[in-house]
Amino acid sequence: WPQPLPNHWILGSSIGVGVDSQDNVFMIHRGNANVGNEGNAGPDQPDAACCAPAPPVLQFDPEGNLVNSWGGPGNGYDWPASNHGLQVDPQDNVWIGGNGGGDSHILKFTRDGRFLMQVGVAGQGPDSNSMTHFSQVTKVSFDADGDEAFVGDGYGNKRVVVVDANTGEFLRYWGAYGNRPDDTDLGAFVADAEPRQQFVGPVHCAEPTNDGLVYVCDRMANRIQIFQQDGTFMEEVFLNPRTLSSGAVWEMAFSPDDDQTFIYVADGINRMVHVLDRASMDVLYTFGDGGRQPGSFYGV
Repeated sequence: WPQPLPNHWILGSSIGVGVDSQDNVFMIHRGNANVGNEGNAGPDQPDAACCAPAPPVLQFDPEGNLVNSWGGPGNGYDWPASNHGLQVDPQDNVWIGGNGGGDSHILKFTRDGRFLMQVGVAGQGPDSNSMTHFSQVTKVSFDADGDEAFVGDGYGNKRVVVVDANTGEFLRYWGAYGNRPDDTDLGAFVADAEPRQQFVGPVHCAEPTNDGLVYVCDRMANRIQIFQQDGTFMEEVFLNPRTLSSGAVWEMAFSPDDDQTFIYVADGINRMVHVLDRASMDVLYTFGDGGRQPGSFYGV
């Protein structure tokens, strides 16, 4: 999965995936030679007979057949220097982040690739208290109605930002434990030290739930912090807490039942997925292992 692509297309680093209301699967990848903070280059080989990078955004049906493709620079918006994160909102619009230099904005498109809105001024540096731009956003997620967008902001900034999904207005933001975010360099993560009072980062996801919470991936701190959706801190949980390098908590998703009983946490460095009971935050089991074979992970 997916089925073979046309036109000698191949995929670069798969850096975001979302599913619409009709079970179409959208993915974004790094198909050109841009390089993000993970250090992954795309497959652009201009001196080779084969192959060509596929367009940045690909849409597949549930069986993995390609049904549409689009993306890249265009009029009226700034395409990211390094693609990072894709999510489909409840209205089936597609939102895209970016973690390259100068990627201080997010983009909103229709499912067929028509540009709708850019939120944030492009080309800006880190400022975790800005109300006009982001800094290297990892992913955008949505509340149940799709009225508010929760932004993992990001590699440059160290915060969660909530914006109006219809107008792009910045509504509120917060740092670790609900603190006012601070851009001070915290230095390298140290295992067994006291938990940092700011996000170590990157803030790799901010996932709202049906019951009014939001779960935040603080990747290199190996932790999930849980908040009310107004930014009130509730609790934190650590996974593989002695993990160094790029950290353990890369991404998460909830089970589709109304109570969202289970959380699936992608652990990129340890190359596994943790399955948690959301009520207790206990790890029930893990699956996956590192490798290049089918069913194995490299940077999940």
